[in-house]
Amino acid sequence: MREFIEKMRTAGLVADVQQEVSPDIEAPKMAATTDRLLFFHNLNGNRAVMNMTGTRSSLALALGMDEAVMVKALADAKFDGKVIENGTLAMEKPDLAKIPIMRHFPKDAGKYLTSGIVFSRYDGVENASIHRMQVLDDHRVAARLVEGRHTHVMLKRALAKGEKLPVAVTIGTHPAVTFASCTRVPTGMELPFAAELMGGSLSVKRCSNGVLVPDAEIVLEGFITAELVEEGPFVDITGTYDPVRMQHVIEFTGMYTKPDFIYHGILPGGDEHKMLMGAPYEPKIYKAVAGVTEVLNVVLTKGGCGYLHAVVQIKKSTQGDAKNAIMAAFAAHTSLKHVVVVDGDIDPADPEEVEYAIATRVRGDLDVMVITGVRGSSLDPCQCEDGTNVKIGVDATMVSGREADFTRATW
Repeated sequence: MREFIEKMRTAGLVADVQQEVSPDIEAPKMAATTDRLLFFHNLNGNRAVMNMTGTRSSLALALGMDEAVMVKALADAKFDGKVIENGTLAMEKPDLAKIPIMRHFPKDAGKYLTSGIVFSRYDGVENASIHRMQVLDDHRVAARLVEGRHTHVMLKRALAKGEKLPVAVTIGTHPAVTFASCTRVPTGMELPFAAELMGGSLSVKRCSNGVLVPDAEIVLEGFITAELVEEGPFVDITGTYDPVRMQHVIEFTGMYTKPDFIYHGILPGGDEHKMLMGAPYEPKIYKAVAGVTEVLNVVLTKGGCGYLHAVVQIKKSTQGDAKNAIMAAFAAHTSLKHVVVVDGDIDPADPEEVEYAIATRVRGDLDVMVITGVRGSSLDPCQCEDGTNVKIGVDATMVSGREADFTRATW
């Protein structure tokens, strides 16, 4: 992570905050006012960063990719990086009070770990994913485990055998590893994918509970237990409060910190949260659309919470290609609510360009698809009581054979 921070500094994308700042509301409010990487040199006596990958350009820098072709490059990933085990990690007694964990909004249930990658291991399979974790005391947190996702499935298997699920949580990890942990990959391929993104190999150490972890500023090891407690309220991707749920407790049994550790916090509903929620789905949508037409780019928009709205750029060969692209995008990312398909002359990352395409290339009676009674995102506050929603697809492409009528004048 430190190497990446220096790359951001060289690129002029780091804002240093020298004055003392509180992790209780103050630091999160500052992160909400900028998309630059904020480096706090005195967060209650500790160092911390926020907005590590709050923009597409910073994410591209983290992944070592050209931003213009980043989605295609990610879609071509092989998940074949080498994970090299290099020793064990020495742990001390856990004490979460030593870490400047933040409370982000006034109605939050308490302090939350928001950047922690949860590495879990069971039956020889290792998984990595990010889960928000509400601090309960000096060694326990309540983790939001989405039902049906891999961590939750592994936990159910462990509990069914009367066992706890071994985990290790890393904080302050290279953003390429964080990105890999947010991506839907073949089972157990998060670490090989991270290794691929890191240039081909990734060194890891083994915790005392058997879980493998990459380099990090902070590592917490322990077990997810059968104990359930109330978790929340907590602000999620839409900037609204997620409901309170009964969630499982993680008991930490060990803690490792670098002597001068740098804490990493992610602002809930902020730019980095949106980037890490949406960008990992873009290559998945890209590959799905490539199966029905020639796809040029995919962007999950910031205004769409980085998760609910996609703009898909294609090169049509037939008039129906755009609608096929819409259906492919919805199938690839079931949480999508609205999809807009544009031509190659429209920048999908520019909201003004996309609005122009909608204004000049859309006939509502022909180019708008409305799909009712389908599963959407549980994070959408306007979903129906039964969990279904309405999806809209917009074909904002030029009519085939009439391109001259839509072509913009240039010099």
